[in-house]
Amino acid sequence: MSPSRLSSLSPSLRTAAAVLVSALVPLAAIAQEKTLRIAMTAADIPRTLGQPDQGFEGNRFTGIPMYDALTQWDLSKADAPSVLIPGLAQTWAVDAKDRTKWVFKLRPGVKFHDGSDFNADAVVWNVRKVLDKDAVHFDASQVGVTASRMPTLRSARKIDELTVELTTSEPDAFLPLNLTNLFMASPAHWQKKFDAAAGATPADKSKAAWTAFAADASGSGPFRMTRFVPRERLELAANKGYWDAKRVPKIDRVVMIPMPEANARTAALLSGQVDWIEAPSPDAMAAIRQRGNVVYFNQQPHVWPWQLSFAEGSPWLDKRVRHAANLCVDRTGLLKLLGGMMGIPKGTVPPGHPWWGNPKFDIRYDPEAAKKLMAEAGHTPAKPLRVKVQISASGSGQMQPLPMNEFVQQSLKQCGFDVQFDVIEWNTLFTNWRRGAKDPTANGAHAINVSYASMDPFFAMVRFTSTKTFPPVSNNWGFFGNDEFDKLIADARTSFDDKARDAALARLHARIVEEAPFIWIAHDVGPRAMTPRVKGVVQPRSWFIDIATMSMD
Repeated sequence: MSPSRLSSLSPSLRTAAAVLVSALVPLAAIAQEKTLRIAMTAADIPRTLGQPDQGFEGNRFTGIPMYDALTQWDLSKADAPSVLIPGLAQTWAVDAKDRTKWVFKLRPGVKFHDGSDFNADAVVWNVRKVLDKDAVHFDASQVGVTASRMPTLRSARKIDELTVELTTSEPDAFLPLNLTNLFMASPAHWQKKFDAAAGATPADKSKAAWTAFAADASGSGPFRMTRFVPRERLELAANKGYWDAKRVPKIDRVVMIPMPEANARTAALLSGQVDWIEAPSPDAMAAIRQRGNVVYFNQQPHVWPWQLSFAEGSPWLDKRVRHAANLCVDRTGLLKLLGGMMGIPKGTVPPGHPWWGNPKFDIRYDPEAAKKLMAEAGHTPAKPLRVKVQISASGSGQMQPLPMNEFVQQSLKQCGFDVQFDVIEWNTLFTNWRRGAKDPTANGAHAINVSYASMDPFFAMVRFTSTKTFPPVSNNWGFFGNDEFDKLIADARTSFDDKARDAALARLHARIVEEAPFIWIAHDVGPRAMTPRVKGVVQPRSWFIDIATMSMD
């Protein structure tokens, strides 16, 4: 970057740019005409062995590009919500007599990157890798990010080469949606790693094989791994033999770089070191656009909340306090802070959504009503209620967590809240999310700030309100739930008719908003900035995005 261009930046961006110009010089050598360079918000490369970590940023950048699942999200439209479509399974149906069993008909002719065949045996193998502790290839490190996202899946059985039966612990109409998170890795490629691995026991060899597989992965996705350097870079190349002609990549190579600090990402884009940045710094939007870059954003099912603790002694056990906090957040002011890059929530889903349900509690900015509720609960600005929140400084879907949380802290202060923060690293926060408010890792926190996707019923509502999803099973960090909510969830989960299921989910959502186990602060709109060289960008109404259909000048 030239001295004249550096001098035009703000001091913080100028410092970040100067560091990046020297630190990212190797990128310039590989940034040829059809190489796309992406700066992620993650501090490390999401896991590459088939089941990504780093939240859904992992699915977006190492899951969907490198792997396929039985079902997948349609990411081809910007003007309609993403819906479920066939992936490696062409069709699926629940057994009419036994609704714990599903039959999936698989797509013929699919090859893994190592040249081996995708078939029913591969599906059974991939289910066993996270569910069957007796399987040689079982990997406990992949269980947390998989089983918590599909808690009713129990087993898989081969019927024939292209037909597999999946069994759940109870009737579960959500299963096809949940299966978008089970990515198919190559059993043959893993077996080669296992055969070559050193180890005194099969378990030792298996662990070594998964480590080797992560560094030389094989899925069936539109891109294949060519180079992997932990905490530094992941390089992918186009899979020109990909099974879906519409998604055969036009971009030859993709380079992914972890860059958790917003100013650093922004400086990298402005200096030409990368072509794409996630979550650009809000105060740099004007400079980003002035340089000819394009900012993409869209409404999406993604919630940025505080999830509240219902453990013994929690200050949030009083519903008046929960309602007061929801009434005291100045979301319009937060919208201005973020340069318009957020949605103002009325709940987990917006009014008009099939799951809305018309709750009786109205989430809005009404500090006077909030102060009245707090006074009834025995708290005032002179006698504040002390609450502690565990947050991160960056991470997948976390938007701009430090300035946002500081804004909410000041907003709540006027209503009698004294908010303290426990700031920890994102992946540690995400791990703590599954351990729960009662675990020592919560460090006495009464709330946790982890954003979440809300595109399917389990992710949006069930995992936060069921007594069956208390930690460590899934993400009910706050231990919220009771018989009423379990019944509402069962009504939805066992409704295999779309309209009946939507009606049941609407009843569930209304009760969630009324009981307020969250402070709903923002809906993410997924802002990302790209050089105009990147073409064919579709920013869907989804947390995910499809690199495979893009091209470059």
